[in-house]
Amino acid sequence: MTETTYELPIGPLHVALEEPMYFKLEVRGDKIADLEIFAGHLHRGIEQIATDRNFLQCIILTERLCSLCSNSHPSTYCMALEDIAGIELPPRARYIRVVTEEIKRISSNLINVGLLAHLVGFDTLFMQLMQIREAMQDVKEVLYGNRMNLGANVIGGVRVDFDAEKIAYLLKRMAEIEPQLVTMKDFLETNASIGRRTRGVGVLSRDKAIAHGVVGPVARASGVMNDVRVTAPYAAFPDLDLETHLLTDGDVHSRAMIRFREAMTSIDLIRQCVAKLPEGPTSLGYMPHIPPGEAVARMEAPRGELMYFLRTDGSDRPERIKWRVPSFPNWEALRVMLRDADIADAAIIIGSIDPCIACTER
Repeated sequence: MTETTYELPIGPLHVALEEPMYFKLEVRGDKIADLEIFAGHLHRGIEQIATDRNFLQCIILTERLCSLCSNSHPSTYCMALEDIAGIELPPRARYIRVVTEEIKRISSNLINVGLLAHLVGFDTLFMQLMQIREAMQDVKEVLYGNRMNLGANVIGGVRVDFDAEKIAYLLKRMAEIEPQLVTMKDFLETNASIGRRTRGVGVLSRDKAIAHGVVGPVARASGVMNDVRVTAPYAAFPDLDLETHLLTDGDVHSRAMIRFREAMTSIDLIRQCVAKLPEGPTSLGYMPHIPPGEAVARMEAPRGELMYFLRTDGSDRPERIKWRVPSFPNWEALRVMLRDADIADAAIIIGSIDPCIACTER
């Protein structure tokens, strides 16, 4: 008997999606045969809006592209401006930018793995991970005065400095969080119940990962090393020892483990930065003139490689600004991950690429 083929919609609103996106699955029996993705539910036209704002206002605007990687956007934008203007960051600012980015990476990775735990029905693990993430939110509030959009960057440096009291607090919280993360990582790695739902599910081979140009933890879980912090180090990364993580199974479980391991590495990077933090200014202390020019800047956001193109014409506004976010190349790879997968695993697989719809639909 021929199996019935039918269409199954997921979204635009779904428990597995942090933001609205519509997936139309072609299902044969209880397996997914094909996938169509419909975007546009969150389009805000921010690239055009940015050309009507001055350079300083664009720092605030770009930070509101995405909540979980909100610091990555203004950091990369400032890098492009600093390249055009020939500005060299003060050494202290280079280290503080790394600390800020790694704090955001820990929070972002934890919420994605926490959502995975929730989707497989392990709400106890979900709540424990959210408790650790809440501690990271407290760190942000103490250091920057905000829990999500940190407002840490200015052109030519950073807005917030770390005194001895803040540094002591940061190190204390890292010491508290680290053993909890180790326990959660070991549990996720060995729990048979989670393994049955995630191992061998949503597989993306190394060849397919390269063909689709995926980035970030999605790529590294498939054995592709493309961490910008390693391949094109920026800020203070040339002076830091960065442990890289690669897995080869390319499944949902591997993507979760990469995020967990990189959260652990972020703690080590924060400690290195604090230990090596040089004295001196944290910014230029004035708003620099930005001459005409073009630049492309890249950095490793929590979801992967973030690219900014910026063109200036000598005025106080960008003539053209464009970005390519990590989720953009990862979306198309879902066609490979979801094909022949069980319907019940669709939400888990989609969530495993940690999709950011807001910055994809710029």
